[in-house]
Amino acid sequence: MTSKSRVLVAMALGAAFCLGWSAATAQQARKPIMMTRIYTGTDGLSHAEKVAMKFANGGATEMMKATGVEFSSRPAAPAGDWHTGPRRQFVITLSGRAELEVAKGEKVPIEPGNINLIEDTTGKGHITHNIADRIVVTIPLADK
Repeated sequence: MTSKSRVLVAMALGAAFCLGWSAATAQQARKPIMMTRIYTGTDGLSHAEKVAMKFANGGATEMMKATGVEFSSRPAAPAGDWHTGPRRQFVITLSGRAELEVAKGEKVPIEPGNINLIEDTTGKGHITHNIADRIVVTIPLADK
């Protein structure tokens, strides 16, 4: 196992521990799980909104159908061009920092632990700027 693989495994285990710990304490306080939804508005431009995920029974969300999961390492780089999401998907940042630019120059900061629901699969899209090397989990969602 390479040192990079060991680091990724250690980070995944650490994240799982933190999520398990926070889930145990969240049952008492039921702090909402927040995500940022990136979507195409009626104007054909991408917009961002903070959304609290809805809890089902037991303090968890309802099960969602996914088509897979991908872990990736994304290096720091200048901002890219406007692009749409390739499909409806969650992008969860485990480490590093980025910024998404949507309509009217609004910038959405991305930090470790951020959950983004990418739904702007049409229109002008958004710009991604990886400020610091990022490790992300991408979870494509099955069609509704």
